[in-house]
Amino acid sequence: MSTSDTPKRSLRTPLGRVRNLGAAHSGTSDFWRQRITAVAMTLLMIPALVIIVMLLGRNQVYAAQTLSSIPVAVILLLFIFASAWHMKIGMQVVIEDYVHNEKLKLVSVMLNNFFSVAVALASTYAILKLSSGV
Repeated sequence: MSTSDTPKRSLRTPLGRVRNLGAAHSGTSDFWRQRITAVAMTLLMIPALVIIVMLLGRNQVYAAQTLSSIPVAVILLLFIFASAWHMKIGMQVVIEDYVHNEKLKLVSVMLNNFFSVAVALASTYAILKLSSGV
């Protein structure tokens, strides 16, 4: 029997081969989500930086006036959502790769999710509060 006739051995389970999932059981979805958020952040970074530079050294009245513009608020909110989601995915990958204790991994992923949501909500609140002028 030649080497080409021998069946190839795989370390993946039959169900894993059928579903085409790796050890993390998420396939490539996290990979693509992280790439999509990176592209979104790249596209939104220039207008977000222009807005931030415009606000440097200005008072709160000017900031509220600038942020009350719908396009400005939308750009900043989209940038915040893309950044928070990207941060969440990136840290989750690091946790899954380097934390080997399952309980600690679960707690770390949960804390990562809560932190990412808290950052996004706090930033969204700040922008909406400034843009409403309250």
